[in-house]
Amino acid sequence: MSRIIPPGSTIGILGGGQLGRMMALSARYMGYNIAVMEPSKNSPCGQIADHEVIATYNDIEGARELAKLSDVLTYEFENISAETAKWIEENANLPQGSDLLLTTQHRGTEKKAIENLGTKVAPYMLIDTVHDLLKGVKNIGIPSVLKTCRGGYDGKGQYLIKSPEDIEIAYESLKGKGQLVLEQWIPFELEVSVIVTRNQVGEVTTFPVGENIHINQILHATIVPARVDEEVIIEAQKIAIELARGLNLVGTLAVEMFVTETGEIYVNELAPRPHNSGHYTIEACETDQFEQHIRAICNLPLGSTQLLKPSIMVNILGEHMHKVLENLDKLSDYHLHLYGKKEAKTGRKMGHLTVIGESIEECMSKANELGIWPELK
Repeated sequence: MSRIIPPGSTIGILGGGQLGRMMALSARYMGYNIAVMEPSKNSPCGQIADHEVIATYNDIEGARELAKLSDVLTYEFENISAETAKWIEENANLPQGSDLLLTTQHRGTEKKAIENLGTKVAPYMLIDTVHDLLKGVKNIGIPSVLKTCRGGYDGKGQYLIKSPEDIEIAYESLKGKGQLVLEQWIPFELEVSVIVTRNQVGEVTTFPVGENIHINQILHATIVPARVDEEVIIEAQKIAIELARGLNLVGTLAVEMFVTETGEIYVNELAPRPHNSGHYTIEACETDQFEQHIRAICNLPLGSTQLLKPSIMVNILGEHMHKVLENLDKLSDYHLHLYGKKEAKTGRKMGHLTVIGESIEECMSKANELGIWPELK
């Protein structure tokens, strides 16, 4: 059995963004010290860390320095170099390992792994040439989505093919970015996500299913509980647990899924770490996703994930910051989280706002009355 990492130990975090920051804040409440490795100084996580290692994510010497400072290590996002993670796994204490990280860094290997565990994904084909794409469109049909296999997020690195005229444009826009994947467009009613956590002794928990709303392919809001039938809730949580066990997860996994009009579920993406759609858990659940992740990697018992009240989490992007700051005097019923980023760029996630209430309708009314975002319905 793996040993418990007790409070007073140092947790090393690969990546200094907002997920690392919130992870570190939870760890601090529990009595842990923090070291972080990030290319830039004074990152969101670095601002509250005991030690900052300034190094790129593929810098083995930086990883070596972080490992010396740390009793256990974790990563805050999946674009950490798999080679760096492998080195840490072999030379230090990385309970999550490198296998799941490597799997989720490539859409093709991720989809294959999901299929191998008996879960549905959208029909897809890997694309290396424009001839592959022509063949893929013939087999998969239109509409379909061409995506980069690596590195895409928030709608970046993808092109929706709506007509034959889009095929060459799609390929030209993404060629040179490595292998691509063509996916059949799933006519989904809504997207849901499940945050699942598993510790080193195999204990598994899921958080309440969240309903995700996107604007310009960036997550705008997560509504909890999701407005779907109970059968869909049960099936979504079952899929997440099966994936966690089948992929030998240690730590946190976000499972994003499409739900069709008939209640069919297709897994869209996996993220092997805490996730934007799980931020609501900080106020709305007995244990939040960040504390649960720390518990898992330190091999502590997992906490209760019970939902205390309905909630809505809304992202604050760069273009929202001015209005948010103008409305500070109206936020008595809201929970404001800002990530310590210096420059408010359009489309950049600067923070989030969470509303809790007795019903989703009450939460929605509160979120809408600020007039900062498009109206939630």
